Amino acid sequence: MKIVLAEKVSPATLAVFQQEPSWTVVTPDGIKNGLEAELADADALVVRSAVQVTTELLEHAPKLRVIGRAGVGVDNIDAPAATHRGIVVMNTPGANAVAVAELTLGLMITMARGIPRATATMHAGKWEKKSLQGTELRGKTLGIVGLGRIGIEVARRARAFGMELIAFDPFVAPVIARENGVTLVSIDQIFSESDYLSLHVGLTPQTEGFINQHSIGIMKQGIRIINCARGELINDTALIEGLKSGKVGGAALDVFTVEPVKDSPYYGVENVILTPHLGGSTDEAQEAIGIQLAQQVSAYLKSGVVQNAVNVPSLSREEYVEVQPFVDLAERLGTFLAHATPGNLESVEISYTGRLAASKTELIRNALLAGVLKDTEQVNHINANAIAQERGIRVQEDRKEFASGGAGSVLKLVLHSGEGEVRASATVLHGNSPRLLSLDGIDIEAPLTGSLIVLRNHDVPGVVGRIGTVLGEHGINIANFALGRSTRSQRVPQGQAIAVLQVDARTPGSSVAAAMEALRKVEAVVSVRVVELSRPE
Repeated sequence: MKIVLAEKVSPATLAVFQQEPSWTVVTPDGIKNGLEAELADADALVVRSAVQVTTELLEHAPKLRVIGRAGVGVDNIDAPAATHRGIVVMNTPGANAVAVAELTLGLMITMARGIPRATATMHAGKWEKKSLQGTELRGKTLGIVGLGRIGIEVARRARAFGMELIAFDPFVAPVIARENGVTLVSIDQIFSESDYLSLHVGLTPQTEGFINQHSIGIMKQGIRIINCARGELINDTALIEGLKSGKVGGAALDVFTVEPVKDSPYYGVENVILTPHLGGSTDEAQEAIGIQLAQQVSAYLKSGVVQNAVNVPSLSREEYVEVQPFVDLAERLGTFLAHATPGNLESVEISYTGRLAASKTELIRNALLAGVLKDTEQVNHINANAIAQERGIRVQEDRKEFASGGAGSVLKLVLHSGEGEVRASATVLHGNSPRLLSLDGIDIEAPLTGSLIVLRNHDVPGVVGRIGTVLGEHGINIANFALGRSTRSQRVPQGQAIAVLQVDARTPGSSVAAAMEALRKVEAVVSVRVVELSRPE
């Protein structure tokens, strides 16, 4: 085996590969004739963030089996090109969780005690002890948005400081929160009850800009906000206004919408601490990342075990061609139901019916879980099941090879919480058309693609016309309208109906948010939500 380390790694990382005496390990210092030449007979390539693994580079690596990225982001790797060539792409999520958590606590203490100003005044030859009286973390309420690996590590450390812990994360089982001394609450409670607010979620349409003028408006006077997740979670204009008005007592930002930062609206704002994306920048974190990656790559080369892959698991071409449409369907169905679950998700029930039941369904299961959990953290078709287990979510699968009804293969999903459940079934028509078949026991056929509006309404005259009028007034065109009525369903009250509308949401001049607010004001409408699903390729 030949392993090419294209960028510098720690001695401990190198030692993992050198445990195999028959392997040839090429370090950056050993790349004499260029990376392309070294890849001609390489089995594995290890990179960090500097080397760009492009389609062109992969053309020089005919034997390459695995690419290892020492870190989480794989933006520098053309994963689709690697998948096309049968190359597994691995990363190392979670290895820097402690480093990010420690920085988060450090930033909280820094704000509480005014350390930056204390340092600056001392260097200026001043002794301003009276004006620098701070506050303690003890007894304060810390609101954690996102209770994944990093959020849990933050909670464990903050608990040691005597803080009261609350969190918002609809995709973690209550038992995991309880075990770590955290109380799960609604997002509005997080905003209104927190003295400190720490963000640990990924960037999705639901989380982008969710720290904004409205959310800041319902926060406590003097709240302090820490962001070590993604810069796009915060509306910068709204936060700066909050900082200058005193509504926000302080902020500590380690991440930004555009990095590296060259010009920032935060420059000169006194009560904000800025750090250059230092979350995972510790000796220990980088060492852990390197060792973890070396172990993963070695395990794959020796025994074919795939860990933390960001593309697809090993399937024969024939198997992959057969299941791929249902892999796509599964992720869509999971995304479609994810935000409809009442309360915190506790278990997932998946049923495969018809020909699908006889297939290799691990990838379908993981795709479905990835859809359900996609708003939580770095989740993909390989690690979704492990993340579900980590979060205490039980997954049950059932197979029934003989399908009833018109569809030959049907995928059914039920999401359970302590407050109830939601369920749906779907299939693939004509080989590439993902279709919803039922929702909460009501037969309703609708496309699972594009921009969807899901409504529950009282089954009274005039509702359909009013819905169309409201959307038309906001410049939104209806592409497909599916309607189902409650008759025998035990999950939808009698006298209610469900509608799934596919709309052209990106029509110039349209406003989906404003339309949703208008629909919620329609007397007969019980609930309304928007689901964004990609178009099939």
